[in-house]
Amino acid sequence: MVKKSDLPEVEKVSCDVCRKEIPLSEAVIPEAADYVAHFCGLDCYAEWKRQSEKSKNKP
Repeated sequence: MVKKSDLPEVEKVSCDVCRKEIPLSEAVIPEAADYVAHFCGLDCYAEWKRQSEKSKNKP
């Protein structure tokens, strides 16, 4: 039987929209010039993109 302490530690990041912790290997990572954003899935990515476009259109 494998004990939890015998398993390797998985690096986790927080989704930039919902703040859910996800393994870095499972994160959707769109890169930009000044930052890297992590998302737990396409729904959070779409929400982030919608909010980003909305803020760009404000005067």
